[in-house]
Amino acid sequence: MKGRQPVCVIGHRNPDTDSICSAICYAALKEQTEGGTYIAARAGRINEETRYVLERFQVPEPKLIENITTQVQDIEIRRTEGISRSLSIRRAWALMQEKEVYTLAVVSREGMLEGLITVGDIAKSYMNVYNSRILAEAGTCYANILDTLQGTAAGDVSGYAGGKVIIGAAAPETMETYIEAGDIVILGNRYESQLCAVEMGAGCVIVCEGAKISQTIGKLARERGCLLISTPYDAFTAARLIHQSIPAGFFMRTENLAVFEDTDYIDEVKKVMSGKRHRDFPVIDDDGRYMGMISRRNLLGAGGRPVILVDHNERNQAVQGIEHAEIREIIDHHRIGAVETVSPVFFRNQPLGCTATIIYQMYGEQGIPIDETTAALLCSAIVSDTLLFRSPTCTQTDKQAALDLAKRARLDIEELAESMFSAGSNLKNKTVEEIFYQDFKNFTAGELSFGVGQVVTADRNQLRALQKPLEQFMRKELAQRGMDMMFFMMTNILTQTTELLCAGEQACEIVVEAFRQECETTGEQSSVILQGVVSRKKQLVPRLMAALQE
Repeated sequence: MKGRQPVCVIGHRNPDTDSICSAICYAALKEQTEGGTYIAARAGRINEETRYVLERFQVPEPKLIENITTQVQDIEIRRTEGISRSLSIRRAWALMQEKEVYTLAVVSREGMLEGLITVGDIAKSYMNVYNSRILAEAGTCYANILDTLQGTAAGDVSGYAGGKVIIGAAAPETMETYIEAGDIVILGNRYESQLCAVEMGAGCVIVCEGAKISQTIGKLARERGCLLISTPYDAFTAARLIHQSIPAGFFMRTENLAVFEDTDYIDEVKKVMSGKRHRDFPVIDDDGRYMGMISRRNLLGAGGRPVILVDHNERNQAVQGIEHAEIREIIDHHRIGAVETVSPVFFRNQPLGCTATIIYQMYGEQGIPIDETTAALLCSAIVSDTLLFRSPTCTQTDKQAALDLAKRARLDIEELAESMFSAGSNLKNKTVEEIFYQDFKNFTAGELSFGVGQVVTADRNQLRALQKPLEQFMRKELAQRGMDMMFFMMTNILTQTTELLCAGEQACEIVVEAFRQECETTGEQSSVILQGVVSRKKQLVPRLMAALQE
């Protein structure tokens, strides 16, 4: 049976330092307190500030998960071994009986899937074949014949069948008329018949019922290159069994196979399976190597992937496919949004400046020591989200937590902040799209949808250079995304000022209503200077929401 699925701890789609560091630290806390496997993940590309933090404290980036929908790799894959195309159908059948399966995968030496053979394929090979040359046409090796007939051999078994299969029941003078070079002749212990078959150039002579082969026949067979096989079976049984020595590759199916990759999503798998009558379906990895089989039965108990959300609780900010996931917990410090759960979950939401502050509290509540690296990550997250205590979202609890964490991590918090903000404000070699979406969140107010992006820097010239390209990009994205409005905060951390760029038919009017300040409009460009506004969460979005509701 498949063990417990690992629980994914993940932040929002445009992860910031708080989202990433909180996911890493909370996953570590859960493993120490709950056991099991908790994997820190990210739903998007990390920004430069976060990358600096992870590299400085030598912490690898969390796993990228862009869609949380259950995948094939999340359900039970039956690890039925693959077989070689040269394996006899007798051996394939025996393996099916042993493993209690109906389908086997035929794989190459490198493990690549080549085809499938089923119980039905083996049955058809018995019922539909009336060709005495089938062993030669199938490329059947003598080793398979020897194994199938449980015989002993005198001669080289590395060769392959080259003619038709004959039962030598006639008199020698009659046998001479139809035995051809390379034929396989099944006969009894009659010396004359054995001699005739060898002299006529048979490729293999099968002597039934364990009859002994004379030295004269053995010597002649060696000289003529004829393989001698002695089998304990009678001629009737040997004739029936020899067909089972044909390699599975001859009867395997290679066309119109329904093959799934381990990263395929279950919803799509179900659709494909519904149109097929197969019992089993092979699974391959990204390199095409065979992994095992799944069936409809495997999908019956396939639930959503277990997930813990940190630093967000709204569906439009969550990783794609969150509606299919099994949400276990939510740890956040934002307004309560619209994520729905099937059953009650642990939901911790506090009016603090940073999710990492909550994680810090939980370490203390659980009595788990905070190591130096964890302290550094949590401290960095608080510094980032509170702009080193300058943001109005910052509380005394956040500040005390950050200072304690800095002490534990032996950090100069002022130097840390300066280095982080410098790394985060380095926008060189970035496209306008990368800058716009590096910290972007979606919101809804009734039937209206809007998005807010933000860049924080201490470089005034950099902000001025960005304004026109960003305004042009916003108008294009507004149409493509089908949103009602878009806003972009160009925040100068030194002056505690934000220039808010506006796009959308009602965007400028909403800002005027929210802040009682006039928009500066030049052609299609609209913006407003907001003194003292640096926080999207606490200072901008709530006032926009209030204005929209009015």
